[in-house]
Amino acid sequence: MKYKYIIPIIASSLMILTSCDDNLMEWKKVEGHGEIASSELPLELAEKITRYEPLKNYSTFNLGNGIGVSLYLEDETYRSIVNANFDEVVPGYEMKHGAMVKSNGSIDFATMDKFVTETKNAGLSIYGHTLVWHSNNNASYLNGLLAPTIIPGSSGTNTLNITGLKDGTFSSWSRNNPGAGISIVDAAGLTSTSKAIKLISSATSSQAYNLQLTSPAVPIVSNHNYEVSFFIKSDVTGKGRVSFNSSLTNMYPWKDWFATGGSWTEAFSTTSAWKQVKIKLAPGDFASGATSFQFNLDLGYLPNVTYLIDINTLNVVDLDAAPAVTNLISNGNFEGNTLSPWSGYGNSSTRSVSANGEGHNGGYAMVLTNPTAANNYSAQQVYTFASALTKDKEYTCTFWIKSSVNATLQVELQNASYAGDYYSGIAVGTSWTQVTRTLKPSTADRTKFIFDFGETAATLYIDDIVIVAADASSGATGPVTIEKTDAEKTQLIDAAMTDWISKMMTHFKNDVHAWDVVNEPVKEDGSLRDGVVTNMANDEFYWVKYLGKDYAVKAFKLARQYGNSTDKLFINDYNLESRLDKCDGLIEYVKYIESQGATVDGIGTQMHISLTTDKAKIDQMFQKLAASGKLIKISELDIRLGTKSPTPVQLADQSAMYQYVIDSYKKYIPAAQQYGITIWGVSDNEQEHEYWLPDESPNVWDASYKRKHAYKGVADGLAGKDVSKDFSGELQP
Repeated sequence: MKYKYIIPIIASSLMILTSCDDNLMEWKKVEGHGEIASSELPLELAEKITRYEPLKNYSTFNLGNGIGVSLYLEDETYRSIVNANFDEVVPGYEMKHGAMVKSNGSIDFATMDKFVTETKNAGLSIYGHTLVWHSNNNASYLNGLLAPTIIPGSSGTNTLNITGLKDGTFSSWSRNNPGAGISIVDAAGLTSTSKAIKLISSATSSQAYNLQLTSPAVPIVSNHNYEVSFFIKSDVTGKGRVSFNSSLTNMYPWKDWFATGGSWTEAFSTTSAWKQVKIKLAPGDFASGATSFQFNLDLGYLPNVTYLIDINTLNVVDLDAAPAVTNLISNGNFEGNTLSPWSGYGNSSTRSVSANGEGHNGGYAMVLTNPTAANNYSAQQVYTFASALTKDKEYTCTFWIKSSVNATLQVELQNASYAGDYYSGIAVGTSWTQVTRTLKPSTADRTKFIFDFGETAATLYIDDIVIVAADASSGATGPVTIEKTDAEKTQLIDAAMTDWISKMMTHFKNDVHAWDVVNEPVKEDGSLRDGVVTNMANDEFYWVKYLGKDYAVKAFKLARQYGNSTDKLFINDYNLESRLDKCDGLIEYVKYIESQGATVDGIGTQMHISLTTDKAKIDQMFQKLAASGKLIKISELDIRLGTKSPTPVQLADQSAMYQYVIDSYKKYIPAAQQYGITIWGVSDNEQEHEYWLPDESPNVWDASYKRKHAYKGVADGLAGKDVSKDFSGELQP
């Protein structure tokens, strides 16, 4: 039988790697070749490869695989390859901030819990990837924390007597338990001119009522709903509640104090950032026959805390009082969990009511989804007025809105013949913002108000839509915008990192014992990333911008604090083999992190490489990493060929490069420092390459899940020899 022989040829095209989530540069297809399958390998070689054992049988250290969680759970062929060949799995995306953190900051563990169960049953360990990175974050949530505080006005006329607070006499108010002092402070409220109540808990304060201010009596109307609200902050983390007199059947209610749609608790927490506390009282909350009620601001839970409450935002509103003005939109807050009488059409767009709690300040919102960017009027949502608006009369239109991505919106007034007055160029961000526009009908036949949302492919949340005559008056007050200080931003992001890492480490404490704590912290020249980036992707967020150089110090300390003392904690980066100055910079940053009291167990080098990667630099990189004394991991190894239709020569060269990398790792990294090698991805199948290396062939199995020539290179590298030399006997059928 004749065999074809393969002569390796080194490809000449040079590829510069960027990040492990960056797009692949354009490659030219090799002319004259279709997609190469393993069946086209020379027969003797193909026979040898089929006789190799699973890869992990040749390894003396952790052999990992970077995988897609959904593929593992749903695709039996994919799962069986992973289970048979690897010791450890690394979820490629599903453990990252962007995948797990929801819009309200809570963490959804459901998918990963199922994955943990399945992999444990298969005898696989899980490597956590990744806790702190500038990509794959829920950046919308994090940026929302930093957004200016939009102070909503009151929902209506304030029925609470605050005269005694404004003049400092506390007339009609009772300082029952003054703690270390209750006073009025000028220019300490939300704005530079507003006053605040200053309440200080004593050094021995431990009960809520140890610091208490009681309101005057507020008259109530039978069967009416009421809202108590105010803005509060504290010099350090504080805790408070609102309690009531016997006019309420439950004097100490549990509430969702910030109206976020979250859990109900006895008390609310405070920080140095202003927060709005909001309590709604339904008719059933009041005792039979009650004609008024009083409330207490109870802030004595914790000692030595100073609280400020903005006087102008301390309101009690009768939500069922007859409005002073009429909103021309009959269903602008969607609290009936319905869109009626709104309707819409265009561009395969959809419209619905959100889940309860997802609206502005809780409750419901209208959700408009446009799947494809087009003209602004290609997707529309329409409200028809009871009667036409008055020509040349000014109307004030306000609504709250946010988007899944930065978007552009237009509103219009329209007649039955589709002629309209247009108000375009409304920029919409990813956090709730109030939009105000003055509408002025140019004709007397404007009967429809329309949201034109077809310009951007996005999902929009819209709430609290109000259109009133501009000359009307109301007891409701307009919003105030308060920019957060740099110190407040630092505190908020510090708290967000603490919440994220502590919950991840605690939840997976029994199941995950090695982590990429910090991913890709340095630039190509080895200097620390600073977060100064233009045109950031929607999932980018730079923790370093707000926490400084010590952001990684904090991350490693948190991971150690909430994880196990024996967990292996890694820092990870790419291009260390092509930019040795970057490798040096990463090692220096590890030294800095440890100089600040944290411990870094290991360094990961991603190694997304090609056939033209300089082998001498690969060797030098491993020597530098070995000299750090840390555990060293090849964390994301794949070898791209520049095409999804490689030639047999390219397949042979890829196999040789896989083996070279593994040989170099074993040669230069002492055995005690060899944590292991993770191969990034299973196969060249298109379903694995929708987002990462499309039109490529970087993996060890081909698109049909057959072993490639690379399988032999990996196995021989792990075994430290040509395993097939030990094969004996005739070729098997």
